[in-house]
Amino acid sequence: MRRKLPAHKAVALAAALCAATLPLASEAATDSDALMAQVKALADRVERLEAQNAQLRTALESDRISENEPELATRLKAVEAQQDALKSPASKLADALGGIRVEGSLTGMVQQTGRSSLADPSSSGNRANYRGDVAATLPGGDFGANKGKVFLHARFGQGDGLALRPTYTGTANTTAFAGNDADDTQFTVAQAWYQLEVPLDQKASDKAVFTVGKIDPFAFFDQNAIADDETRRFANNVFVHNPLLDSGGDTGADHFGFAPGAIAAYENSSDKTMPWGTSLGVFGSGDGANFSGSSGKPFVIAQGWVSPRINYLPGTYRVYAWSNAHGTDFDGSQARHAGMGLSMDQRVTDELTLFGRYGHQTSGHVLFNGAFTIGGELDGSAWRRGSDGLGLAFGMLRTSGRYASASAADPANYGYAARGSERIGELYYRMHLNDHVEITPSLQYISRPAANPDAKGIALVGLRARVGF
Repeated sequence: MRRKLPAHKAVALAAALCAATLPLASEAATDSDALMAQVKALADRVERLEAQNAQLRTALESDRISENEPELATRLKAVEAQQDALKSPASKLADALGGIRVEGSLTGMVQQTGRSSLADPSSSGNRANYRGDVAATLPGGDFGANKGKVFLHARFGQGDGLALRPTYTGTANTTAFAGNDADDTQFTVAQAWYQLEVPLDQKASDKAVFTVGKIDPFAFFDQNAIADDETRRFANNVFVHNPLLDSGGDTGADHFGFAPGAIAAYENSSDKTMPWGTSLGVFGSGDGANFSGSSGKPFVIAQGWVSPRINYLPGTYRVYAWSNAHGTDFDGSQARHAGMGLSMDQRVTDELTLFGRYGHQTSGHVLFNGAFTIGGELDGSAWRRGSDGLGLAFGMLRTSGRYASASAADPANYGYAARGSERIGELYYRMHLNDHVEITPSLQYISRPAANPDAKGIALVGLRARVGF
């Protein structure tokens, strides 16, 4: 094995060989002696530098600062200590939590309407409420290439909003969150589920995702980019989710909209311009949703989606079908319900995003068996308020033939003869005050409530404030 000489020895050897070739004249010998002295001084300097480098490396292996270590190492450690001290509290917290993500919001809303719009005209036409949400995502462990996570969501609030005359609209204020005791804040563990992602190729462009636990079904089905968050956009329930599933109650979820269940999904993003996926969910319904009865008659929903980029602008189109073996007919009896729906959102310009939903009931005796909602949100870029949002939506809920026939045959029992559709409109303007605070005034109007052609319309004015972190 060939052995490499140290740098100073190689220099000395080269100089010696050069010196040997010089003439043996006295002047040449004198020059040779001077050159050798310079070479020796250079070799000594290189040796001292190597020793200092070794000492510096040894000093930097420890985080402690010592008076016996090189000055350069002391300065470097002092700079590192100053940088660590200047780290923001959020950065330090993120390092300490090690992958744990926490987010939350506090939302308050006040709505007002005329007394004639209320179920009890003698009560006040003004109501306020608040709701808080805190969610944490934790690492759930890795199994080879498979990655797990745990999601926990707590919700609390007080105030149930305005109680209106009969309408098909589930509520004009979806942020309302109240329990049985009006004097006490309601608190619940809204969601607690485990999710495992299983990549099906090396690039993870194909993957299977499995979720099990207590779940909000609308977090995984019937999603929408601008019509699914009542704390920031539309407050009327018919614009937050598919009205047949939520206002109509076909999910069969518990009093707060959650249920135990399991979801299997497949996602394919190998074509970045056209990702797509499918999913199947099974959830407890009725008594099975609140753990007080059997989950043998579940709510089942299947969905397919695709996210094309039209003119380089994002959008998502979802189609789904559901069946609920524990559905409730308008006369209170239990029967299997089924239906199908569509949810789409598409950005059509850099400032404007449109949405639409459609629902059709295929089985079950329900109040309304058809739903259509459409609308959009325009950001405030045109008036130099890019983080603001102006939203407008319209909806129609069509009375089912069976309910129309029943109410016409016995109007005294139902209070009126329903026919046609209930129509809803909502307008809001979301003002972005800073990175955490938003204020949103809104206006709603419900025409022909509960498809009663003789009923007076209901107008509501609202003001919502949200603080998020």
